Amino acid sequence: MTKFAKNSRLFHNENIGYTFMTQIIKYTICIALLTIILLCPAGSMAQSIDSQFPKHEVRAVWLTTISGLDWPKKQVRSAADIEKQKRELTSILDNLKRANINTVLFQTRIRGSVVYPSAIEPWDICLTGTSGKNPGYDPLRFAVEECHKRGMEAHAWIVCIPVGKWNSPACKALRRKYPSMISRDKEEGYINPANTQAATYISGICTEIVKNYDVDGIQLDYIRYPETIKVKEPKAKARENITRIVRSVYADVKSIKPWVKISCSPIGKLKDLSRYSSRGWNAFNRGYQDVEGWMEEGIMDQVYPMMYFKGNNFHPFAIDWKERSNGRTIVGGLGTYQLAPSQANWDMAEVQRQLHTLRAIGAGHAHFRSRFLTDDTKGIYRYTSDAFNPYPALVPPMTWQCSETPVTPSHLNAETGDKCTSLTWSYDKNIREEQIKYNVYASAEWPVDTENPKNIISTGLDKPQITLPFGNDDRSMYYAVTAVDRYGNESEPCQSHEKTSDRKTTSISAPDITIADGVISTKKYMSKVLDAEYIVVESLEGNQLMTFPFKGQDISIAGINDGIYILRSLNRKGVSHRLGFILIDKQNIIH
Repeated sequence: MTKFAKNSRLFHNENIGYTFMTQIIKYTICIALLTIILLCPAGSMAQSIDSQFPKHEVRAVWLTTISGLDWPKKQVRSAADIEKQKRELTSILDNLKRANINTVLFQTRIRGSVVYPSAIEPWDICLTGTSGKNPGYDPLRFAVEECHKRGMEAHAWIVCIPVGKWNSPACKALRRKYPSMISRDKEEGYINPANTQAATYISGICTEIVKNYDVDGIQLDYIRYPETIKVKEPKAKARENITRIVRSVYADVKSIKPWVKISCSPIGKLKDLSRYSSRGWNAFNRGYQDVEGWMEEGIMDQVYPMMYFKGNNFHPFAIDWKERSNGRTIVGGLGTYQLAPSQANWDMAEVQRQLHTLRAIGAGHAHFRSRFLTDDTKGIYRYTSDAFNPYPALVPPMTWQCSETPVTPSHLNAETGDKCTSLTWSYDKNIREEQIKYNVYASAEWPVDTENPKNIISTGLDKPQITLPFGNDDRSMYYAVTAVDRYGNESEPCQSHEKTSDRKTTSISAPDITIADGVISTKKYMSKVLDAEYIVVESLEGNQLMTFPFKGQDISIAGINDGIYILRSLNRKGVSHRLGFILIDKQNIIH
């Protein structure tokens, strides 16, 4: 460690003089930023801090499977239930996609049990209601494939140390196989990190997943000693026991697929700060998690600290995580569940301020849990999709793992018909073929600015082609396509040099949506969509442009540019239904 890095640590944790002028400047900036965030209303921050939306930012959710808290609500009792369980998951993913979430942390190992056919551990009870029972399909494979269809990353969320109730089927099975590795804490069982088998065992689960599934990441959750036990070993030794597990997982996974991201979700405060105490609950001294050391050693790609706190228990510690990141990706874990009246009943403004803090310091954000976001608890879904994340974002690249820029695609061709625009392009098949995906951009300006997230229309495509329903020919769009490898490195864009056809679309498959005198009437939907709270006008790229309360009133289209749009209903839980397509041409209204 360099002299500066050593003193940088001391700067945060001991009351010493400010040795370096750079530390003084950094501290002053952090205090100024913190003051602005805490004192400014959330709305004004949206205008001052978020004048530009980032192109690269992790926007994640934890999708919990334990006890079916987020999914599945429907357990498999028959063949028909499999499809119901699948539809339930795809509905969740559709809602997350509409909020421009790009990373799904899918709980894969729960408590010594899993949601995929494993040679190591039994099926979890959440799928069928019976421990060890095969649901008749592979939920992890289905989840990964469905995430990728929507251009989202799928990370396998692994609960590492707890293995459930002492007499649960999963814990009893582990006790029989590894009697010395499993310890007891009252009525709970856990893998003892001090046992030499622990690292090999947990790594074995992670590598089984990586070998058999196209996951984008492995997240190590509860990678610490249980907080209810008294650790007899010295703290340094206890931390080394946990680090041994992390090091083993990182080395084994990277040896198979080096692009798979390794992340963890540590306790939300790393250490006490010089001016703010963690109040006895921090990752380094209480959880024995040397997360800063993991990032410095290079055995951690992303960190999702569980920052489910308010005010000064959140903002200074968020800045601290970012300062200690060593260039790795920090994703602040938001206590979105705390908005619920059944939980802490936080004000919506609290989470808004936290979102703005994380974006201002260049960190991502992750909602705990998925259901509290998609249920639109206190309006968090609408705020996320309409105001905070109105445009897509790409996951930051792992340049520390690989920084090679992919070859630029070539021969981009756009053909526009009456009902769609088809894009095709070419790519050198001899260069990292298995790792290449594609991003597509569109703009009325040439060349298409691929650094502007407003121009992103599709991400993570597996094939060099895409069909855009009903086209954008009336807007005379230009297109660009880039190649992106599994590390997140993006090529230079291949630009289309001609506008799409100037032909006017003469028909559209939504004849029941009528436009007269510059307004859309929604009265006919009052009996058709009973659970709707809002009517949403959405672009073909999935961006919500205008939202109106659903009361049967006419909707003015005066503020909408000419083009083709989707009309949707939206209820308070974030469930949306497509009502149809509309074409707006103010000189010659076509519907």
